[in-house]
Amino acid sequence: MSLDPAGASLNPEQAENFEDMEKQFAVKAVQHMTTYWAILEKMRGSRLRLTKMDDEIYKHFKEEFPEFDPKETIDEDKMKSKEGKEQWRNFMMTYEKTVEDYNFGTMLRSNPKFEYGEKETIFGLIALVPTTVQSADKSITAMRMQFYAIEIARNREGLNDWVYEQAHPNEDSSKT
Repeated sequence: MSLDPAGASLNPEQAENFEDMEKQFAVKAVQHMTTYWAILEKMRGSRLRLTKMDDEIYKHFKEEFPEFDPKETIDEDKMKSKEGKEQWRNFMMTYEKTVEDYNFGTMLRSNPKFEYGEKETIFGLIALVPTTVQSADKSITAMRMQFYAIEIARNREGLNDWVYEQAHPNEDSSKT
């Protein structure tokens, strides 16, 4: 099976073992989530670089999504709208050749004030495949580039530093 850019020609109804693919994507997404959380517990997000291109991604994200407030809960309806999907697709395609797994499904917290959890997590599969994984409260496609853009913005604003502080309650915050 061949995937055109961002899975454009993949028909999930005709894909062989699509259920197995979804499971494999889910496993990789959970591994990514747990690794990221472990890093946030060991280092303040405000000091963390997720990619070699963080500065470029952050600048581009702020230009393309000037209304996005990383402190707020993500507006899933806006993100899933026709216009939202198109805006995100255009943003992500910029990184097709420069960011590995730019269109891979990932888990993303809907709000930076909370840990990953069933009600606080957005999960998606490979970009532009017209399926999502359903949970009791969430059903949205979140791609690796969306994760990078949003988490880089959250880290730049110090919104993830609380994870480190929670993991190191006796540490003097002026030293780190």
